[in-house]
Amino acid sequence: AMKGYIVGKIQPAERKSHRRYKSLPLSRRRQSLFFAVAALLCRTNSVIFAWLPPLKSAANKHLPPPLTTILCPMEYCETRTRVSNYISLRQSSTRCCASSTKMRSSTQPKWWNKRDLSYDSALLALEAYHKENGDLAIPGRFIVPATDEYPEEWHGVKLASTIYTMKWWQKHIAQNKDRVAQLSNLGFIWERLQPTWNLFMEGMVNYRNIHGNVLVPASFVVPRNDDNWHMACWDLPLGSFVQQVRLRHDFLTGENSVQRKNQLDRVGFVWDVSEYKFTRLLRAIKHFDRLDGKSSSTREHIVRVPSKFVVPSGHEHGWPPDLWEYPLGAKCMAVRQQKLYVKNRPHRVRQLEDIGFRWSGNAKLGWLDVVQAAAIYSQMHGRVLNVPFNFVIPAPPLDAESNPQCVDSWPWPERLWGLKLGQRLKDVRLKGAYLKGPDAHVRKAQLDNLGFVWHPKRGRRKRYIVEDINDTMDLDDVICTVSDAV
Repeated sequence: AMKGYIVGKIQPAERKSHRRYKSLPLSRRRQSLFFAVAALLCRTNSVIFAWLPPLKSAANKHLPPPLTTILCPMEYCETRTRVSNYISLRQSSTRCCASSTKMRSSTQPKWWNKRDLSYDSALLALEAYHKENGDLAIPGRFIVPATDEYPEEWHGVKLASTIYTMKWWQKHIAQNKDRVAQLSNLGFIWERLQPTWNLFMEGMVNYRNIHGNVLVPASFVVPRNDDNWHMACWDLPLGSFVQQVRLRHDFLTGENSVQRKNQLDRVGFVWDVSEYKFTRLLRAIKHFDRLDGKSSSTREHIVRVPSKFVVPSGHEHGWPPDLWEYPLGAKCMAVRQQKLYVKNRPHRVRQLEDIGFRWSGNAKLGWLDVVQAAAIYSQMHGRVLNVPFNFVIPAPPLDAESNPQCVDSWPWPERLWGLKLGQRLKDVRLKGAYLKGPDAHVRKAQLDNLGFVWHPKRGRRKRYIVEDINDTMDLDDVICTVSDAV
């Protein structure tokens, strides 16, 4: 009976809406009937309904009247309201009104008007902020709280975005020069009146002076109360601005786009971070190869960087300042294991291989050094490889000018000088170093061919002393033995 009553009130022109109501799911139709029952109860008992105010959008043209209008729900239904759309519009209006109320409460009040904010009230608001914080470096998101310290007309207003604008300056300061001294005594930051681009460039230059580069992290915000930064830049989201410029080209549209790009290039702005980091790695590896002087072998050029190597600081080490404290060893390991900087970049892989970078890692290169030194030691000791654990590959003697003598006749290659051969072979014997993986049996066979002693006798060993190498061995035989072992 209730359903028939509702349908009977629908005019012929609304039959299309009635058909739409009939096509709704059963749950939606039940909700509509539930509201119809509630409307009848309200009409019967003369209950006055108050509806939420509608939002300013075209989708809400069928919403009930605002709060000040008293209307019975059945009269509202009779004014060509579509019953089928009532529930969805009512729910959406409730959510939208709640969000709009929250938004208005956090920003300007509904009744607020910029023309009502006089200079005197603004001065009172600035004095209250200065008394509370000690300066006028107002964050951009600061909203005046609804307290007695601030004028009532400024409650809920964004203070910085209202005060630090050229529009406010032209309206209240430009024609009143006496107010300049008044604001200066209060600590007004006049630099905040300039465009955001100028503050951004000032922050970039200052960041480069402090850190030596302009690789600003995305989360970096200029700290407050820092003597290295001007007060106009405090709380400036510099990292966010850098990301916006790099990804969306913010500030780079319009007539000044070319000029601003040139300004960024002059301060060293990094447009492609991945390419910059790879170029830095490549330059560090080349510089390490030049300073090391031990990376070349008789067969091919190989650059071997220790996994824990960090570029030392100081000009005495021969490294450029922008590479100081650079973890070169860890970066090389990440390139091999995680494909850092080279994933899906075959041209970068070729660049690394051209300078001697090897993807097998230092473990395989270290084994080649060990087996070469072991072959030389075995040849010098009658095909017996029983190296004391404290034995270190010796370097040739030095002359009066600290230059190595008889380098050409010295049996140990320069790249092996200082190698702790005894410790390496001890690790092979006790820990199984270099003997893991698919090449383990091949390496064991190489050691057996060199006469490696797997179970040495206990007790003191005779100290190894090189007296006259030319009388004890032939260098050509050593080289042949090394080639066979490798």
